[in-house]
Amino acid sequence: MKIGILETGLAPEQLREEFKSYPSMFESLLGAVDPSLTFETWTVLHGQFPASIDAADGWIITGSKHGVYENAPWMIELQQFLRDTISAKLPVFGVCFGHQILATALGGKVVKSDKGWGVGVHEYNVSANTPDWLSDSASTLRINAFHQDQVVELPEGATVWASSDFCPYAGLQYGENAASIQPHPEFMRPYELALLQSRADLMPEDVHNTAMQSLETPVTSQEFARSIVKFLTSKRVQKAA
Repeated sequence: MKIGILETGLAPEQLREEFKSYPSMFESLLGAVDPSLTFETWTVLHGQFPASIDAADGWIITGSKHGVYENAPWMIELQQFLRDTISAKLPVFGVCFGHQILATALGGKVVKSDKGWGVGVHEYNVSANTPDWLSDSASTLRINAFHQDQVVELPEGATVWASSDFCPYAGLQYGENAASIQPHPEFMRPYELALLQSRADLMPEDVHNTAMQSLETPVTSQEFARSIVKFLTSKRVQKAA
């Protein structure tokens, strides 16, 4: 199965030599679950879009430093691409900015939250009524977060499958073939640590200190990666059938 990665943001320049890119993080995360997966990246941030929604069997939308409310031309084009992909019943999974632009494309609302920065390891409760691809998931997820923006109004028909007090709409699903999560399962501890250190001046000292301390908490990202692969592959099988 070929996974198309829609790259909406770049890792900070000073971290690229060591950590490469967000697509490379997804390739490592998901490829460890299923080595048969193949990947191709389109940097939509720079206007590089697939020629067709069928250029891949399923799609991942990455995180970004940008806000969806900026309404840049590439964001508007991406929203239409996502609507077309969902209409065609292809599997789509969004992360952080990907979570937010998917909600926006379908009629939701995203703002810079008055709750401030959500950084470090955050804990999310998984709904008791989970979709099938989450059937093996634990009732609690612990995943690295790095965001200020949040989905605050749900699109019609959206269901919430993960939440926290800080981020009530942390995990969303739209019908059978589109889902998303606010935190970053692809961020492992070394990158989250480096990112926090490089951006310490952007957030209050107490928030930064709490986030740094939280990195001692084990995350469940690798376990959750199995659920992402299950979502992408099972939805593709359903479409083909």
